[in-house]
Amino acid sequence: MSDMKFDRRSFLKLTALGLLALAARPAIDLISKPSIARALSGPATGKRLAMAVDLKACTAADGCVACIAACHRVHNVPDIGNRKEDIRWLSEVGYNQAFPDQDNQLVAEPLKDRRVLILCNHCDNPPCVKVCPTQATWRRDDGIVMMDYHRCIGCRYCMAACPYGSRSFNWRDPRPYVKTIDNGYPTRTRGVAEKCNFCEERLAAGLQPACVEACSSGALTFGDLKPGTGVHKLISSQFNLRRKAELGTLPQVYYLP
Repeated sequence: MSDMKFDRRSFLKLTALGLLALAARPAIDLISKPSIARALSGPATGKRLAMAVDLKACTAADGCVACIAACHRVHNVPDIGNRKEDIRWLSEVGYNQAFPDQDNQLVAEPLKDRRVLILCNHCDNPPCVKVCPTQATWRRDDGIVMMDYHRCIGCRYCMAACPYGSRSFNWRDPRPYVKTIDNGYPTRTRGVAEKCNFCEERLAAGLQPACVEACSSGALTFGDLKPGTGVHKLISSQFNLRRKAELGTLPQVYYLP
């Protein structure tokens, strides 16, 4: 035992270091976990937020992109000018591309030709959250699937897991490609994934999402799914579609054909 040179003084030093580590543990946990970001995202409200898109009312087929422009403006989404490196929070695709699982032979011709607004579906069972190794993406109690850009390590697992292609990746510094930076929302950096956040920063200020506010046709309805609310009345009173609902992701963007 004498060869170990482990005397009373060494024992006391080790004990003091151990107690110091235990005392520091709560602070380390607070920093290493996304609890700060979650707290800043707002408390649990008991709400379940969702969006309804009225395809008949939407004028996207006529070339209207007011909702997309408003979203990208307030969130400093860059215009890279390169399709392979495009950053998209909202975009539009053809009906067949948005709903490849539907029996399109029975769909009315005007609907087949319509352009469909697509965005993050803020799923109740989001696969992106399950695969993120750093918890940079998580689901809030009100259903919004959030992103913490500081925790994102650029692994792109979330992009691979999302069956909707709703996430984009910054292959380069996006800031030089933002015409006018809006100080109301943080800019991103190279190597970070991003997506629609249901305008959670606007909701915190009592505002509607930018896309809803910009839509002049009334095609977008956003709010709580609580019975009696506008969104609930719409989707419970008529037939609606959800993108790739058969995958079990439980998407919360509803399309009214």
